[in-house]
Amino acid sequence: MDHYLDIRLRPDPEFPASMLMNALYSKLHRALYDLQADDIGVSLPDHKTGVRARTPGDRLRLHARQERLEQLMALSWLAGMRDHVELADIAPVPAATRHCRVTRRQFNTGGPSRVKRYARRHDISEEEARQCLSAPAERKISLPFVQVNSRSSGQRFALFIEHGAPLDEPAAGHFNHYGLSREATVPWF
Repeated sequence: MDHYLDIRLRPDPEFPASMLMNALYSKLHRALYDLQADDIGVSLPDHKTGVRARTPGDRLRLHARQERLEQLMALSWLAGMRDHVELADIAPVPAATRHCRVTRRQFNTGGPSRVKRYARRHDISEEEARQCLSAPAERKISLPFVQVNSRSSGQRFALFIEHGAPLDEPAAGHFNHYGLSREATVPWF
């Protein structure tokens, strides 16, 4: 993780930034899946948290070795997005950088399909299942998210992204095909 690449969304009067970030992140996921990449991490340097203010921001930062970022960018995964983004050059990570884990968080939102599954699994009525799941669903989620389509299952879902507390030392590990990891850190600056 000695290099990074920033991809910034350009303002667009026709498309909100959240819609463009959803498309950009979905394209990145497909590229990471197709490459079977487990060595490219992601962070959202301009993200905001809070129930009313949560947003992934307008910048997606990719972290990896220089050769790996060059390999990713040689693919045509940004097709259709080039007019909507500004690509910075691949650059070395600044000295004296801290590190953080960027992970996926899942929440029980109590959606209709979840209620049905819970009812079947516990052999109860859907109304009883709805009551069991209602308390967790009332919790307010303050993390930024992107809407993505899973390459493996084809399902569309909200990918909630949590940036952990800054750490002084990096941690090694693997990243999933969303560029997230529970074990590995990315440079945070």
